[in-house]
Amino acid sequence: MLSRHRSALPALILTSLYGAALAVALVVTLVSGDLGPLWWVTLFVPVAEGAVVTPQSLLVPVLAGMAWAWAIWQSLRGPSAGSAAEQDQDIVRLRITLYVAAAATWLFHVTASLSWEVGIVISSAAMWVVVLRFARVLDGDQMFTRGLGVLGYGGFTVIGLFDLVGVPALDRAATFCGLASLIWLALVLRDQWGDDRWGRATFAYGTASLVAPILLTLAAMPFSGVADVVEVPSVVGNVLLMIWLARTAHDLAVPRHEPAAQTALEA
Repeated sequence: MLSRHRSALPALILTSLYGAALAVALVVTLVSGDLGPLWWVTLFVPVAEGAVVTPQSLLVPVLAGMAWAWAIWQSLRGPSAGSAAEQDQDIVRLRITLYVAAAATWLFHVTASLSWEVGIVISSAAMWVVVLRFARVLDGDQMFTRGLGVLGYGGFTVIGLFDLVGVPALDRAATFCGLASLIWLALVLRDQWGDDRWGRATFAYGTASLVAPILLTLAAMPFSGVADVVEVPSVVGNVLLMIWLARTAHDLAVPRHEPAAQTALEA
């Protein structure tokens, strides 16, 4: 496994360190009955008032932690080992912005409890740059796709800036930006499917990041009063998006005549 990817060893070390932190937090929670350490390590938020240790309150953050560990491994292990593709400046810049956006997606969750506004500005601004860079690399006319991405992620950046200065943004504007962003992602995934620079597993993670939060939100409706359950769709969506961003960058490092044609998510 370590020989298959260029940065597998440091990725494994960091993933193991996070896994160890998750294990320690779980033990502390079981011994003390305090959910705080486990929530901080997995959901990155303070424990909800009145939350007590139950099978559900343990299972949700542990699953979230396992998902973040998988995202760390997928993101940091780097491209497949072997010869590197010859890359023009547009691809190099896209890969850099994809990695920055993946890091910003993780940073958004880490900083959300401290300053949601700062997190949304950083993550949405990074995705806005990804939109512009993607348009230079994808084949075909991307004006409509690019416009949706600029409106969606650019709009979220503006909303976050408004919130920072205390100007309330319209909920309708946030809904519109969210819809535009989702359509942009769907169109990019459509183009990825027919492009041999990206593997099937990368496409699968991107599709899952689009669909899973919607399905989980619907499934969580009966538990809307349970704070840790409410966090699940957001965590899962961002974990999958982080993996898709990183894998999209990884795959671009593979020569185009040697497509990353993995079909299993373990790849």
